[in-house]
Amino acid sequence: MQQKKGIAILGSTGSIGTQALDVIEAHPNHFDLQVLTANKSADLLIEQAIKYNPNTVVIVDEQHFEKVKNALWEHAIHVYTGEDALSQVVEADEIDTVLTAMVGYAGLRPTLSAIRAKKNIALANKETLVVAGEIVTREAKENGVNIYPVDSEHSAIFQCLAGEFHNKIEKIYLTASGGPFRGYTKEQLMEVTKAQALKHPNWEMGAKITIDSATLMNKGLEVIEAKWLFNLKPEQIDVIVHPQSIIHSIVQFGDGSMKAQMGLPDMKLPIQYALTYPDRISSRFPRFNFLDYPQLTFEKPDQKTFTNLQLAFDVLETGGTAACTLNAANEIAVDAFLNEKITFLDIPRINAGTLKLVEVIQKPTIEDYIKIDKLSREVAAKLI
Repeated sequence: MQQKKGIAILGSTGSIGTQALDVIEAHPNHFDLQVLTANKSADLLIEQAIKYNPNTVVIVDEQHFEKVKNALWEHAIHVYTGEDALSQVVEADEIDTVLTAMVGYAGLRPTLSAIRAKKNIALANKETLVVAGEIVTREAKENGVNIYPVDSEHSAIFQCLAGEFHNKIEKIYLTASGGPFRGYTKEQLMEVTKAQALKHPNWEMGAKITIDSATLMNKGLEVIEAKWLFNLKPEQIDVIVHPQSIIHSIVQFGDGSMKAQMGLPDMKLPIQYALTYPDRISSRFPRFNFLDYPQLTFEKPDQKTFTNLQLAFDVLETGGTAACTLNAANEIAVDAFLNEKITFLDIPRINAGTLKLVEVIQKPTIEDYIKIDKLSREVAAKLI
């Protein structure tokens, strides 16, 4: 019988984290859950820890530390708090794979710690590669660490490349649902509400990613992530709107042949594939039926109306810390929108404004990324 894989889940209380726990629970012979972490969701973290009995939990927000520690004391689970603890727990010998399911820039430091500790990464935190893709991919290579993508689109490309890694990619097509406002004009977007923006037509996701999908920033971040994951030039990456979300992405090879990965919009499948690669283990996920989807349609994204996608392609061309600035500004802007301080169209306005005001460092160190992230947030906050 094969040895169980030791798993750490960073961000276990979010959308990806909770679905990953479902996958792990369905396959007790394959996985050994070692670490669960959360930022502020103390009650759910306690509930998960009691149910799954990991070795260690981290509650990042120190205000909740006593509550979590007291609740788990009799279960003999180690409890830590603070951002430094996140980077330390991933180094444990018992861990084979770290699933980074945290949202935003916060995932960068613990991901780098896990790579330096030679742990394979199941990457759901796209911002890690958006912010510091050059450093992260270089360190992974130097440490002999694999990065398995969890985003459905990048997982699709990764699956299409199985057995093809020696063949040149001519182009990849990332598919996008178009979000809840596909086909809207700028005038219509001026009127949209937070409640409308949080209703995604196909996927169940957390609030930040759902808003990013509505502005097409999520697709923009995926474009940047794809460059680093698959070592591509900007001109090798294209986006196509596919409202049914059945084809998750497409790879076109040098001979013109194209491979697409298909399935129902369900994040559990790419999560499971990332955790079990190179094996495909059986699942009880719902099966796709062609007759339920007699038509699959495709259209060009509207980058003049949804300017965030164009901004992502622009920073890819600029290089250096430009993507770090875009990500930081977007996190500030989306948070302001979710707190109803700005309108929907203010999000791309703040992103573009921040990019104009923050200088680009072309050969950044990790300290440069930290400095630019902080500065970009301050600039974006002033533009609100």
